[in-house]
Amino acid sequence: MKKIILAGLVAVLAIACAEKPQEKPMYTLFVGTYTDGDSEGIYTYSFDANTGELSNQKLAAKLTNPSYLAISEDKKNLYAVQETADFDSLGGGVTSFRLDKESLELQNSRGTQGAHSCHVSLSGNGQLAVANYTGGNVSIFAINEDGSLAENPQVIDHKPLDSVKTSHAHMAQFTPEGLMVTDLGLDAVKRYQKEEEKFTPAEQFSLPFKDGAGPRHFTFGKGGQLLYVINELNSTISVFEKDAQGDYQEVQIVPTLAADFDGESFCADIHLSPDGKFLYGSNRGENTIVIFAVDTVNGQLELVGRESVRGDWPRNFSMDPTGEFLLVANKKTSNIVVFKRDKEQGTLTFLNEVKHPNPVCLVFE
Repeated sequence: MKKIILAGLVAVLAIACAEKPQEKPMYTLFVGTYTDGDSEGIYTYSFDANTGELSNQKLAAKLTNPSYLAISEDKKNLYAVQETADFDSLGGGVTSFRLDKESLELQNSRGTQGAHSCHVSLSGNGQLAVANYTGGNVSIFAINEDGSLAENPQVIDHKPLDSVKTSHAHMAQFTPEGLMVTDLGLDAVKRYQKEEEKFTPAEQFSLPFKDGAGPRHFTFGKGGQLLYVINELNSTISVFEKDAQGDYQEVQIVPTLAADFDGESFCADIHLSPDGKFLYGSNRGENTIVIFAVDTVNGQLELVGRESVRGDWPRNFSMDPTGEFLLVANKKTSNIVVFKRDKEQGTLTFLNEVKHPNPVCLVFE
């Protein structure tokens, strides 16, 4: 009888252990900000992926307008733009930090040779690109072995490309083929290929958009076969598919705003879910995250709905490493809002928020 009882207890414990959800780790969230108010630079939070709670706010580094951040793949370095026109005589700046858990140690800063640096990205093999919005150009730096920034970047100037429109480079992202740059002012995405140590125009140099679209940010689907571009000025998302020649052809344009919305609104950020099933975009003005389902065959978009961001002027947003939460930075209301994400439906449910001065960019370590 004792053996039977003992066996029963073991079975119950085994079932209980099997049903117990696996404990998820704590993650560090880095927050880039504008410092023309109460913010002093780059901040960190601890994010609990079990509950969706943000805690333990710290000022990680004092820096002027670190409005966009990027972390190296090996987690040893963090890079931040300085979105100013007076870092030096030529415009904005970019800064390298050594990253040790939540601590940032300044390495060096370089001028980007263009005003109002607004985006930074990493190649993964020793290069860094900065898009300079007002400067209308892109700066490409070599990264030293310790993660610091080398001198004398290559500067790609978009201003001479159009005699009517004014260039506003908004995002520069490395790709397997080279580099892609959204230019909001030129209503185009420019493609570059790497030849020896320099980037030069690719065979398909320009992806055109409707006048006044204002392409801002983009993301790739299906390993680069699909390209999704969010357009700031006319509140749309353009879908491109790569053809057999390696050129991107536009296959769909979808609006991001509700049909009955009556007001001014500007798109900002765009992200695919980790499984590629859903696409999200932020609307500043309507103050929503718009949600689309992605067709598993052709990659085209079907509206799921939209969720209020519970604040004003959502800039960048980010999904946590588990893909179960989506966090939004509301600049004008100075709050970061956490949503629970339904992985099957793509929908968002409000969980909580924290007050934070002028948040712009959210990046998980």
